[in-house]
Amino acid sequence: MILPIIAYGDPVLRKVGVNIDKDYPNLTELIENMKETMVNARGIGLAAPQIGKAIRLFIVDTSPFEKDEDLDEKEREFLSTFKKVFINAKIVKEEGDEWAFNEGCLSIPDINEDVFRQEKITIEYLDENFEPHIEVIDGLAARVVQHEYDHIEGILFTDKISSLKKRLIKKKLENISKGKVNAEYRMKFPLLKRK
Repeated sequence: MILPIIAYGDPVLRKVGVNIDKDYPNLTELIENMKETMVNARGIGLAAPQIGKAIRLFIVDTSPFEKDEDLDEKEREFLSTFKKVFINAKIVKEEGDEWAFNEGCLSIPDINEDVFRQEKITIEYLDENFEPHIEVIDGLAARVVQHEYDHIEGILFTDKISSLKKRLIKKKLENISKGKVNAEYRMKFPLLKRK
């Protein structure tokens, strides 16, 4: 089932997610719904807060990058199969040089900004079968994971841009929270005035 994506301005996007266990209600169905929602919105990642749940769960699927001519063949090949579910994730280490990449977010449609992040992370998480993993991820995959991880920490990519850029997009962000934006997918707006 395709779920509405929560728009910028909703308090749930600012909550730090809580850990969940195997008994979380309808978890398998929730993960499937999140995958369907992400694909429908042409996203490469989706975190539970973006569908209104303040829990430590996010999914990534970087396969759309396999056609990106700006990336080398090895990275494109890796990204084509990088599809994961992260439960109760914890980034234990970030290392390497910071590099900029133009990021967007399904909760903040029509806004893209350069965000600096470190190139390599070590992350501990449980997969959908609650099997534990510790992985080192780098490059674009690491960035996607960092972006989604920020969501379960109550952080948005717009928090990581300069104060000048923040001022320049302030009105756009207000408009998004009021539903004054054309998204190609279902959204739920916190300040939309019902008529």
